[in-house]
Amino acid sequence: MDFRIFTEPQQGATYDDLLRVARCAEDAGYGAFFRSDHYLKMGGGTGLPGPTDAWITLAGLARETSRIRLGTLMTAGTFRHPGPLAISVAQVDHMSGGRVEFGLGSGWFAEEHTAYGIPFPDVRERFDRYAEQLAVITGLWQTSEGETFSYQGQHYQLTDSPALPKPAQRPHPPVLIGGLGAKRTPKLAARYADEFNVPFADIDTAVTQFERVAAACAEKGRDPRSVVRSVVMVGCVAKDEARLAERAAAIGREAEELRRNGLAGSPAEVVDKLGQWKDKTGITRVYFQMMDLGDLDQIELIASEVLPQVS
Repeated sequence: MDFRIFTEPQQGATYDDLLRVARCAEDAGYGAFFRSDHYLKMGGGTGLPGPTDAWITLAGLARETSRIRLGTLMTAGTFRHPGPLAISVAQVDHMSGGRVEFGLGSGWFAEEHTAYGIPFPDVRERFDRYAEQLAVITGLWQTSEGETFSYQGQHYQLTDSPALPKPAQRPHPPVLIGGLGAKRTPKLAARYADEFNVPFADIDTAVTQFERVAAACAEKGRDPRSVVRSVVMVGCVAKDEARLAERAAAIGREAEELRRNGLAGSPAEVVDKLGQWKDKTGITRVYFQMMDLGDLDQIELIASEVLPQVS
């Protein structure tokens, strides 16, 4: 099983904070460092010093790390046009030596759009645009050098694009799709996804969603096993109850609630829960959502006492 660190910088983090976490995760042996793509904090806290841009952050980390893979859960489709986004991701892929993974979602947090003057269409239009963005971005990346790419959609039109630059990874970086949508999301995953991620769900919900994706793959004639199954859950791990309570309180949660809904408790408890998830859902990748970015000891604890027993 592959273990990754997932961060939420909009809650309050500088680039240097993220660099420390990424380097710690790399040194500890995690497979990847991922971040969210948001421009506004959620819930409590100040969010200071303010948001950082996901792909600017990953460009910096690409040059300041050497092994760990880098990506987003998920890049918001509402924030960027697909052509320029394809250029940005391809450039960061080269800057990292081919370590980028590309998660793309339709965008959902209305308030951040209002706060920063970003158009926020209704859910149908957002998803329509999302489907076209996947077609445009992968189409640009897959176009052979020396050829051009054209696309005529309802929301995006490209004419004779040189489709450059190409990413370092060919035909393109792994594409991540996720969510709990019952119909269109599994179909998009069957067409485009190298990995499908179920976020913050209970085990039965995850089983149902992975089955939908598998059915969509089978309908398309694709081997469902070609899509990596992953989940993201909040992590809160400690060797004793007192430290667990401290870590839960530091992120505004209760230890028992986190035990029910996240990957929380002692290392042994988390190992047991991961085993249940693997057996029932077939996941091979886990993202630990780490909300306290100053607590590097917890990242190292999980690496030393959980990862070796499950990976």
